Amino acid sequence: MKNLWTIWIVAAAAAAAVLAAVALVPSPGSRPDSPSQAEQTQSAFDRPEGASGFRPSYHITPRTNWMNDPQRPILLDGVWHYYYLYNAGYPKENGTEWYHLTSTDLVHWKDEGVAITKYKNGLGDIETGSAVVDQDNSAGFGKGAVIAVMTQQDQGIQRQSLFYSTDHGYSFTAYAQNPVMENPGEPDWRDPKIIRDAVHNQWVMALAEGDKIGMYTSPDLKNWHYASGIERTGLGVLECPDLFQLDLDGDPSKRTWVLAASANGSQEGFTTGVAYWTGHWDGTRFTPSDGPHQWLDAGSDFYAAVTWDDPRLTESQRMSSRHAIGWMNNWAYARQLPTRDWHGGADSIVRDIRLETIAGKPTLVSSPTTAMKSIEGPAATTGERRLTPEGAGQLPVPEGGAYRLDVTLERTAQDDGSVARIELGSGGGTFATVGYDFATESAFISREADAAATGKAGLSPDYRASRRAASPARNGTVELTIFVDYCSVEVFINGGEKTMTSLVFPAAGTPGVKAVTAGGTLTLKSFSYRRLASTW
Repeated sequence: MKNLWTIWIVAAAAAAAVLAAVALVPSPGSRPDSPSQAEQTQSAFDRPEGASGFRPSYHITPRTNWMNDPQRPILLDGVWHYYYLYNAGYPKENGTEWYHLTSTDLVHWKDEGVAITKYKNGLGDIETGSAVVDQDNSAGFGKGAVIAVMTQQDQGIQRQSLFYSTDHGYSFTAYAQNPVMENPGEPDWRDPKIIRDAVHNQWVMALAEGDKIGMYTSPDLKNWHYASGIERTGLGVLECPDLFQLDLDGDPSKRTWVLAASANGSQEGFTTGVAYWTGHWDGTRFTPSDGPHQWLDAGSDFYAAVTWDDPRLTESQRMSSRHAIGWMNNWAYARQLPTRDWHGGADSIVRDIRLETIAGKPTLVSSPTTAMKSIEGPAATTGERRLTPEGAGQLPVPEGGAYRLDVTLERTAQDDGSVARIELGSGGGTFATVGYDFATESAFISREADAAATGKAGLSPDYRASRRAASPARNGTVELTIFVDYCSVEVFINGGEKTMTSLVFPAAGTPGVKAVTAGGTLTLKSFSYRRLASTW
């Protein structure tokens, strides 16, 4: 029997009740006499029975055991199939396998169990890779077969193997002639990311090879040929590459290739994250444009990200925006987190990313995927008011640990302050502070007072480090959208020009929010709070 944490499907529309129309999909064996709409509405926001204090309400986590890298979702018959790395034997047993979830909206997820099991074909555990739908039967396993190519590691040797599915990605069979790529003697040779290059009628693989991304091509997903490589030094061992196209500023004449990889930014005062370069792909080689790399997220916990488009959309729509999801964790302290019923952090919410010209350079801009609105309660708002070190008067009080804040800040000619602080509280203390410094034109997030930072003397110093993201005010104002979910904070700054993602671990107790300055006055132009419903 599958380990089922069936997801409540919530379809919300505005009305007088907290969610005007909430449609709950019954689990097998549920009673036919459905609860009233009021009962449905209340249950959408309630904590599931038995949920631990840090268990997220709307982020992907396993019921038990360990999770890490996300694998790019694929769409089949209107259903998204998503896999993440999972270790059922953690902490006693090593090795990961592919765990399977499905969704119709990328917000509500259904547990489908393990899809690709480790240690079954003699080549070791199942690690990161990518799945594609082979529409033209190029691999010979049938038209529309799902082909997954991933790293398998055995006794420290990393190879690439192929598994195929003929039942829409629910189960997979190992290719009899695995591995499809034998290690050439490299210690780091992993995380294949495969795309279809229709212009050149080929499959393309980006492979992480130490401080290089290797580019390979194939006619059939089984036979791969080295095409080129691009070295990126100073970023440690690269992992989880990604290669895709977007139209700059929505202009098809400015269609641009983007190469991304998870990397270590310690040499530049950063932490691990997702670096990216814009440039050109000619079918053989990726040539980056002039200029240094950029970071997709400036927080502590956004790694191993994958991006994908929606094949149901037009080409113009697909090239204007695509989805992204990342692993909310950091290898500096990934195994030290204070969770008890599961380990490995969580996944970020799904974001929609686009390529815009910011400060004269092509920049990936992020927004919460639009389906997130389906779990929002009604907004409680405040009008414009003066912000001081003592606060800004009464603000809406969070009803739980899962909510969204939208904050607009301004420094007017009458203001003499510089730093605004949104203090997220629980149990009478502050577990995280999100703010903006008008003097340095940067947003920041700090969590040095949360339960993990104060409760574990052995926790890595990287956990306590505050993070900043430069994003100048727009016409004197700054917008912060903040998603809070029991053990995480995701911040979208100025419409997503920059984002910051961090795990946080609040103390037990009543939640609260306070807005203050570090000195002097600023203007709180608007503030809104929305409770967010559970998706599992």
